Amino acid sequence: MIVLARLAAILFVFLALADPAIAQSRRSADTSRAQSEAEAEIRDRINAWTIGLAGGLLEGAPIRFATEIARAVNDGGDMHVLPIVTRGPTENVNDLLYLKGVDTAIINSDALEEYKSQVPQIRERITYILNLFPSELHVFVRPEIRTLADLAGKKVNFNTQGTAAAYSGPLIFSRLGISIEKMFIPHPAALEQMKRGEIDGVVFVTTKPVDAFVKGKWEGGFKFLPVEYGPKFADYYLPSYLEQADYPNLIAKDERIATISVPTILTAFNWRPDSPRYRRVARFVDQLFGHIDRLRSPGFDAKWKDVNLSASAPGLERFRAAQEWLDRSASTKQSGRP
Repeated sequence: MIVLARLAAILFVFLALADPAIAQSRRSADTSRAQSEAEAEIRDRINAWTIGLAGGLLEGAPIRFATEIARAVNDGGDMHVLPIVTRGPTENVNDLLYLKGVDTAIINSDALEEYKSQVPQIRERITYILNLFPSELHVFVRPEIRTLADLAGKKVNFNTQGTAAAYSGPLIFSRLGISIEKMFIPHPAALEQMKRGEIDGVVFVTTKPVDAFVKGKWEGGFKFLPVEYGPKFADYYLPSYLEQADYPNLIAKDERIATISVPTILTAFNWRPDSPRYRRVARFVDQLFGHIDRLRSPGFDAKWKDVNLSASAPGLERFRAAQEWLDRSASTKQSGRP
């Protein structure tokens, strides 16, 4: 009996000591669960309206535009755009099709050409939101070169691999039916070799004006060659021109040199309208189009002032939510509502 009494006393003391510990453990578990639930709520809220935007190389215009889009749209917690540094507008098509977390991408229109064979339904899987800016084709040659045909078999540089010129340039020459000796070295080095007669021409695919032609010193005879727009370019390209206002030291007054431009466009995967990914991109469209005036203000790239929300992009259909936004805007203007 004495032993039992002692055991009972020990048990009583143990329970008396354990009860606060159990209570503390329960309080800790409740706190941990509350913290986990709070973090889960934050995580779900952030991810619900976050989209990945594939931009391009660090030194290119597309990543700059992607960053400025994020600056304008990431306002008030309603939208979160993540600009992504990639290997360039051509590779961005691959990212948009297959890379997790990429909902939108900036591409060059003719990048779709590479995917036509491996993805026959490419135009049904990718849509465009906005035609951002044109990248004009510049074919700059030595004095002895007078026509595009004169470049046949000659050395022509297309800048380094991964750039717009390195992809679009050879494709355009292929469509022209002109076989050349392609080179892919940095343009500054190529221009110096061109002056020495080691290279016959260089091809830039970028927004005019180009500093190398505006600020560079060129002897008489160095010139841009015209490239006429026609049916062979109607699928991905647009007509354009170069004039004296662009290059006063190389183009005569009142002279216009015909060329073509490669549209740089903001695209989206063609998500199902009832999917969460579609709703994310639809909200992104509302925020982007609604803040377009902010992008046209000082502090952003001057090219935003030339962006037309209604401009089409060759080769693609517009993202459904973007077209609906434009239709609503047009209806509001017609009705005279503010």
